[in-house]
Amino acid sequence: MTRYQHLANLLAERIEQGLYRSGEKLPSVRALSHEHGVSISTVQEAYRVLENLQLIVPQPRSGYFVAPRKVQPPVPAMSRPVQRPVEITQWDEVLTLLDARSDPAITSFGGGAPDIAQATLKPLWREMSRVVQHHKHDAFSYDDLAGRRELREQIARLMLDNGAVLSADEIIITSGCHSAMAIALLAVCKPGDIVAVESPSFHGTMQMLRGLGIKAIEIPTDPDTGISVEALELAFEQWPIKGVILVPNCNNPLGFVMPDARKRAMLTLAQRHDIVIFEDDVYGELAFDYPRPSTLKSFDIDGRVLLCSSFTKTIAPGLRIGWIAPGRYHDRVLHMKYAASGTNVPTTQMAMTAFIRDGHYHRHLRRMRQSYQHNMDTFTCWVRQYFPCEICVTRPKGGFMLWIELPETVDMVCVAKQLSRLKIQIAPGSLFSASGKYRNCLRINCALPTDERHRQALKQLGEAVQIALEA
Repeated sequence: MTRYQHLANLLAERIEQGLYRSGEKLPSVRALSHEHGVSISTVQEAYRVLENLQLIVPQPRSGYFVAPRKVQPPVPAMSRPVQRPVEITQWDEVLTLLDARSDPAITSFGGGAPDIAQATLKPLWREMSRVVQHHKHDAFSYDDLAGRRELREQIARLMLDNGAVLSADEIIITSGCHSAMAIALLAVCKPGDIVAVESPSFHGTMQMLRGLGIKAIEIPTDPDTGISVEALELAFEQWPIKGVILVPNCNNPLGFVMPDARKRAMLTLAQRHDIVIFEDDVYGELAFDYPRPSTLKSFDIDGRVLLCSSFTKTIAPGLRIGWIAPGRYHDRVLHMKYAASGTNVPTTQMAMTAFIRDGHYHRHLRRMRQSYQHNMDTFTCWVRQYFPCEICVTRPKGGFMLWIELPETVDMVCVAKQLSRLKIQIAPGSLFSASGKYRNCLRINCALPTDERHRQALKQLGEAVQIALEA
């Protein structure tokens, strides 16, 4: 984090805590420069960031003042889903969400695409061109079933950051995290089995379970600490649950990072009931704090955690590179991969290997963490400014997803249909529930540029919510 970003975050915290009150004059540029031992230009840049976030306003010849604004909305309470196995619905609504990707005229707050316009990705594009030009035979041949060994070696090194000590032989390359999770489920479950999930939970995972004929049981989940281990234990005692799907780091859609103590408790519970854990760590590298949080896999001592991840959110979805660390299920997962998808594309694997090996991946990650944290702050400020007061908003610790809870009288499914006429797309909360709960909630993608187009679209979204609330 740069000095001006550090200073901007410090001042923003003081404003949030009420140390600088609404309308109060802030210290002068020169005074802050002296107090923090930084240059005047650093303070000016920090104030520029706060001004863009609409936390402060400049007044000519008078300095900077704390902007008048709404009180910060509270965080949503722990979810209370119906705790019984259900067959998943919502496929038509998810299909509509996916179809919008191909229309550039749509402002899509509902998708999950990362920012792929950063200059830090240029070395990867150059490497892909080099691979095609100089390694035609390898690039257009069949791949090893487990994926290219040199890439698996690089991924094993990356996983040291999350605490998991694995060899290349313990990793299997897939066509993205979605493919990894599907193969993991195929290796362990059969149609009719029951799997526990967080509530709310990623709609892609829900539809995967539906497609595989697996029932889901939603477990109460706290927006700050994650799934309720206590409620999960009660579910284990009541139902023949085969496994549990968890996104413990930078959760989608709630954004929490599960504390290490709860991760250990989760592993202990799974061991006691002999339950499999399917861990989705696709957003883990995008945690705002460094070092990045530990995975459940890093605490796994008996191979019951199948860790699934990819470069879809950290780099680009078009690479189609994911992986599984399947533990005790390695042979079964490799067989299911062969049955379901066969081998992978060598070109992107070769390019990605060089991108990581040459240090470009970590530089890109540092850039994206800063960018997404800035975007998250900006979108949160816009939500606070344009939405009604009666809302709850998550405080994500990483990634780029923001979850908003509205009064129960607001039906975001209906609001979404109205917004589609304005070419604005959102993801209603009902998509993130097996039983269609959370119709009064929505998820927003904060990887979108913080430009005037998206500010105006979010303002229109807030106005539509206000109209629905007053109806």
